[in-house]
Amino acid sequence: MSESSPAPTPRRARVRAPELIGKGGWLNTGDKQYTLADLRGRIVILDFWTFCCINCLHVLDELRELEERHRDTVVIIGVHSPKFVHEAEHQAVVDAVERYGVGHPVLDDPELATWKQYAVRAWPTLVVVDPEGYVVAQHAGEGHAHAIARLVEELEAEHEAKGTLRRGDGPYVPPEPEPTALRFPGKALLLPSGHFLVSDTTRHQLVELAEDAETVVRRIGSGARGFTDGTADTASFSEPQGLTLLGDGSVAVADTVNHALRRLDLATGEVGTLAGTGRQWWQGSPTSGPAREIDLSSPWDVAVFGGKVWIAMAGVHQLWTYDPETARVAVAAGTTNEGLVDGPAAEAWFAQPSGLAATADRLWLADSETSALRWVDPDGEVHTAVGTGLFDFGHRDGAAGQALFQHPLGVTALPDGSVAVSDTYNHALRRYDPATGEVTTLATDLREPSDAVLVGDDIVVVESARHRLTRLRLPEEAVRVESVAHRTRRAATEVAPGRLRLDVVFQAPAGQKLDTRYGPSTRLLVSSTPPELLLKGDGADTDLSRELDLNPAVQEGVLHVSAMAASCDDDEANEYPACHVHQQDWGVPVRLVGGGANRLPLVLAGMDQDA
Repeated sequence: MSESSPAPTPRRARVRAPELIGKGGWLNTGDKQYTLADLRGRIVILDFWTFCCINCLHVLDELRELEERHRDTVVIIGVHSPKFVHEAEHQAVVDAVERYGVGHPVLDDPELATWKQYAVRAWPTLVVVDPEGYVVAQHAGEGHAHAIARLVEELEAEHEAKGTLRRGDGPYVPPEPEPTALRFPGKALLLPSGHFLVSDTTRHQLVELAEDAETVVRRIGSGARGFTDGTADTASFSEPQGLTLLGDGSVAVADTVNHALRRLDLATGEVGTLAGTGRQWWQGSPTSGPAREIDLSSPWDVAVFGGKVWIAMAGVHQLWTYDPETARVAVAAGTTNEGLVDGPAAEAWFAQPSGLAATADRLWLADSETSALRWVDPDGEVHTAVGTGLFDFGHRDGAAGQALFQHPLGVTALPDGSVAVSDTYNHALRRYDPATGEVTTLATDLREPSDAVLVGDDIVVVESARHRLTRLRLPEEAVRVESVAHRTRRAATEVAPGRLRLDVVFQAPAGQKLDTRYGPSTRLLVSSTPPELLLKGDGADTDLSRELDLNPAVQEGVLHVSAMAASCDDDEANEYPACHVHQQDWGVPVRLVGGGANRLPLVLAGMDQDA
């Protein structure tokens, strides 16, 4: 640092970082197990993520530049913290680490042990640990890479001066590449020639296969992650996914991590760009305009419906359209709020729409985070066929109202008007029949199916985690499987509509008192799903008690409550008292009934973090 550079800004309190614990062990380390002590002297960034979460995938991409620039001082550790049952399977985590090109060690924490130790309450969360083993920053959500990069430079200067910075190679050991023809393929398209075009997602290519769905005819793309137009050999993609035929015989490609819509000329192999700038869309950015001038956000699938290319914009929980006639893009449905809300397009909520299939009268979509099958009619009205929201998932056949999926990524229209659903985390191909309202299972023992295409009487499934396309004969009757249901929340609490007193009960442990040295020592954040549940009382404040006003028109929902309190040793003679942060969050399902409770007490007794 030059003489004219300002001194690093001192940070007030430092919290000793809890140990890294994960029953699944370490990945990308050459089978070596690590502790925080092993990383002393390095700046450690903990990335709490789960592979279903699009925001987590955005953060992986945000961190790539920082990771490369500070490779000799920074160690990024991914702490995999699952939401879905499938994500707690060790092999699924191994697959995800390779699938998304994670270039740093990952701790598999299926029981959320480290998540709880660090009082994490959201995916993704980034925690910065300094070279002496203290937590110095914590950020929830995405978009924090620049702030963390500045903090890293400050920590480098500070600990270089103190002699506590240790430079050198990190613990990352890349896995050995596997010689498969495809590597975590995402989507497939049946071409007019009878061949298949497959997005070979992890290798950043498109692959054309012969009619046998195995023989490689040609590859499009250099195979290196990038955003370059050009010939089949020189063009580059970044984790491409969805594919659809355009009216001129070319193919539109959802180039997911490039936040772009690309065009492949099948005759020449030339690749161009239809929409997107390569930058990720953020709140406040334009939502319509010339396609090459508008930012997109993780487009995951594409389909032609009503003369336009519809885009499943997973990164912002919306559907967009690209008009080939005018070369313009625009939001078609969704508010950017994550959830399951039907109705007019401008008011609907989605949750990572990841699969599209068009018929004459509706656009089907797999809404992955709500484990739902939904559809849009020609008037733009959004409907749900199967699924209830962010918290319920499983494998259950039967009437649509009680059937369950688990994070489906693909949907395929069948000739009889029904649809096949690639039920990804259930490793199954399911079928929904609008005529009967029934869900059945067509096939099991697939491995993370992410798409399927119809070929005569057969259906060809993209088995993403088996790196292949698998041909199945559509059976006369569905396969019967044992019903399994999962919920990520506890049973609903019956409360009265109208005024509800929320009390977060906290008492400092014996020998401690609330820490008011730097202002209020408590914080309470309240929100709800759906938002209409709360007429009054949402938002953040420092009082641990609050009057809520529950909407009597909403029968049930979830109250999201986060609370924090700080306490220190109550000993005036001690110049440096030990201080503690107590933090917890709750997702409280509530059902509004007459005569229900009008007070909701929650006890704050979370993990302590010693400072």
